[in-house]
Amino acid sequence: MTIELENTINDENIERLVRTFYPSVLEDKIVGPFFIEKLGSDISSGKWEEHLVLLSQFWAFTILGDEAYTGHPLAPHFEIEGISREAFKQWLSLFYDAVDKTYTEKIGEFFKTKSADIAENFMRKLEI
Repeated sequence: MTIELENTINDENIERLVRTFYPSVLEDKIVGPFFIEKLGSDISSGKWEEHLVLLSQFWAFTILGDEAYTGHPLAPHFEIEGISREAFKQWLSLFYDAVDKTYTEKIGEFFKTKSADIAENFMRKLEI
């Protein structure tokens, strides 16, 4: 089955990106444990559903300027014991894979650049 790649950005395909991305995060040996510790290993749980909705809102805010997101994305990262540059790099690699499964190359590059900028900013502020 071939999935048609998106060439526009809207709430629906942002949600598809997020829901494509996080199952791979759970399976990853580097970043998975951070998420499992906070949210558990069952991606269909209520905690995970809240997280997926929140992250869909975050990306809609970041990319589209949608004002539904009112969180503070950096703050929870200060509470993650053992977070590292390696974890951020792995997160980005997994995110890029999900972007490539969701968007055409031009749109995908926009997401990749934005996510890399956010990751660099987070690492700088976390002093890692």
